[in-house]
Amino acid sequence: MPSQLVCRPERDLPVAVLRVTGTLDPITGDALQQAVRHSLAAEPTHLLLDVAELHVGDPLGLSSLSAVICQTHDWPNVPIVLCAAAPETRAAIEATPECADLRYADDCDAALAEFGAEPSPPRVRVRLRPVPDACRQVRQLVTQACEAWHRADLAATASLIATELVANVVRHAHTTMEFTFGLRDGRLSISVRDHSRSMPKPAEPGLTSPGGRGLWLVRDLTEAWGVLPVSDGKVVWTQLGAAI
Repeated sequence: MPSQLVCRPERDLPVAVLRVTGTLDPITGDALQQAVRHSLAAEPTHLLLDVAELHVGDPLGLSSLSAVICQTHDWPNVPIVLCAAAPETRAAIEATPECADLRYADDCDAALAEFGAEPSPPRVRVRLRPVPDACRQVRQLVTQACEAWHRADLAATASLIATELVANVVRHAHTTMEFTFGLRDGRLSISVRDHSRSMPKPAEPGLTSPGGRGLWLVRDLTEAWGVLPVSDGKVVWTQLGAAI
C-alpha cells in the first residue's frame, strides 16, 4: 500500500503552524517540501511543524526537508520548530546533518504561546492588482515606512527596487500580487508574491530586450535576492542593509 503524508496548515501569521501526519519517505517528501515552502512564503516569525503523528519511513525522505531549509536560509530565514516529535522521529531527523538548525519543542500549544507573545518585526503588507498604478502605490508605501522606521537614507533605493519588482508582475505575470516590506535583524526586506510559475531571469547587460533588465538592477542594488517557488506561483524577494 502506498505511503501517505498529509500537511495541513492551521495558522499562518504571525506564527505559522503546519500539522504533518503520515509517513515521510522519498515519495511523500515532495509534499512536505511544498507545504513548508508555502508556509514560509507568508513570512511568519516562526514555523511550527506539529509532527506528533509523523513517522519517518525512510530517512532519505528527510532530504526534502533539508533542501527547503537550505533554500530558505537567506530568505525568509524563519526558525523552524518541530513540535511533539516521537523519540524515533527526532532521532532520525537529528541524524541528518542538514537538519541541524531545526529546533524542538515538546508541546505545540506551549510553543505557539511562547513565540506568539514575542513582538513581531515591523512590516507592511498589501495586495495589488497588476496595473501600472501599483508601482506608484508601493513607492509611496515604502517611502512612508522608511521614514517611520528611521531608514529614510534607504528610501530612494528601496522604492526603486520595489517599483522594479512590482513592474515585473505587471508586465509579465499579469496576476494579483502580495507586496510585503519589512525590517528584520537590521535589514530591509522586500518581497512580491504572484500567481505565475514562470521564473524570472535577469537579462544579460547590453541586450536590447527590456525583459529582465529590471532584475539586473535589483541584483546590483541589493545584498541578496532570489525566487521561492510555491504551489500557486512564486515569491521574488530582496534584502538590503539598513546601516545608517
